Amino acid sequence: MPTTDPIADPTASTPASPADTPTTSDPITPTDTATLEVARGSRVAASAERLEDIRTRPLERMDPGSPSAFRDESVFAKFERLRREDPVHYTPAEHTRMGAYWSLTTWEHIMAADTDPETFSADAGIVMRPVDDGSGASLAEAYEDPSERAAAQSQQSAQPQQNAQPFQIQSLLSMDPPEHDLHRQIVAPGVAPTRLTDLEPLIRRRAQKILDGLPVGEEFDWVDLVSKELTAMTLATLLNFPQEHRRRLTDWSDAVTAIGGPGQAIETPEERVAAMGEFFATLMGVLESRRGEEPALDFASLLAHSPHTGEFTKAQLFGDLVVLLVGGNDTTRNTITGSLYALSRWPEQFAKLRSGEAKIPSMVSETIRWQTPLTHMMRVATKDTELGGKTIRRGDRVALWYVSGNRDTAVIEDPDEFIIDRKNPRRHISFGFGIHRCLGNRLAELQLRIIWEEILVRFPEIHVVEEPVRTFDNFVRGYESMRVLIPRRNAPAGKRTAERSAPEAGSPAAAATSGAGAR
Repeated sequence: MPTTDPIADPTASTPASPADTPTTSDPITPTDTATLEVARGSRVAASAERLEDIRTRPLERMDPGSPSAFRDESVFAKFERLRREDPVHYTPAEHTRMGAYWSLTTWEHIMAADTDPETFSADAGIVMRPVDDGSGASLAEAYEDPSERAAAQSQQSAQPQQNAQPFQIQSLLSMDPPEHDLHRQIVAPGVAPTRLTDLEPLIRRRAQKILDGLPVGEEFDWVDLVSKELTAMTLATLLNFPQEHRRRLTDWSDAVTAIGGPGQAIETPEERVAAMGEFFATLMGVLESRRGEEPALDFASLLAHSPHTGEFTKAQLFGDLVVLLVGGNDTTRNTITGSLYALSRWPEQFAKLRSGEAKIPSMVSETIRWQTPLTHMMRVATKDTELGGKTIRRGDRVALWYVSGNRDTAVIEDPDEFIIDRKNPRRHISFGFGIHRCLGNRLAELQLRIIWEEILVRFPEIHVVEEPVRTFDNFVRGYESMRVLIPRRNAPAGKRTAERSAPEAGSPAAAATSGAGAR
């Protein structure tokens, strides 16, 4: 019988360590004190017993989707073993809280599935989440009228589904052609090359203002003052959302992606539904206002003025808005943090960047590979099929682990190393492949390039003073916070002055500056 797992029961205490009691899934934190680093330069160390358990655990009990393994980086030991011993791996329901699923862990197999939407459909949802927790809460409550919801529940009760995933959404990412193509075409102009050319000066001005407002000589949270701030500003522009309320977008994005539990961004399913209901109602108001204005290239206007949007169901419109929200937030935000973190772990690479020996675009691509901000996408088999010598049955759920494919030694040399001058740094699968390739990948790269161009102009060094707090999640590989210290600024050059620009009143940087020295 499976032992209690805090993922499914947030009130449960942490189980015994693997050496004491065999468990079917990993505890939130290891309970022993012996440690062993799992990646060079990391101060986060999985327990020695935890790593030994990964090396010796029967393969059928291996659960790559356990969120705790992403927080302490022991997940890379799992994927290394699976790529070597069982690259197409099945985790049965009795050994996971995520419902039974297959894992594709090699570059070859991930590419094969990602480019074959006829066999591996996105229609059943793209994110691995714990199965129904018994609360009855569903994201449908965020957009459906109570009467509509009652009717839907009646239909669902007549046709129960195995391994129900209560927080899946319909969206352009979880659709197959031809519906997928229509939904993607509507919003694609919002991140087209000409649009990015127009956005670049605005993003640069904002990056300059953010960096000029950072405290010097005092510790601060890089995630809050830099990563969240720049991405929230850009996301608000993309959605035509008021800049003064931009952090609501960040909070809503966290609400939809977080695995709920005590101390998390969302603690209960009901909190998630409430947050998403607020998001949907607010964005529908934005869309309605855009219908009375001239067409423009922000996502709200593109959706409002499309002749097809009126044919979308509420579920589809809600899903498209959520995907634009999360896609515009998580990739850039966590890679901005991940880039500084990785450079601090590999100081010789930071030296290459400062000296100009390695170029910023190359570093950006390497960071996106090394970080892999979204770890996986889920698919469902539409028919019986064979992959890697295994038979995947129709209806089986399949996880495409991009985070593992990006560490595949068959394709990438020294993949666990952070090397910013690789010969082909854009060779990664962080953005996926095929029809579902990330819509905003060029915008993410643009923001990262700009922020680092402006960082190098201003700061000769930035110190990460504490190990970052990682997100407890198996989908978003991100950071909750990361304390840093900027000792000094570069001397003024050209038209730049030594006087620091005053941060905007009410901004996080202003608050951090006013509280300098309080910590």
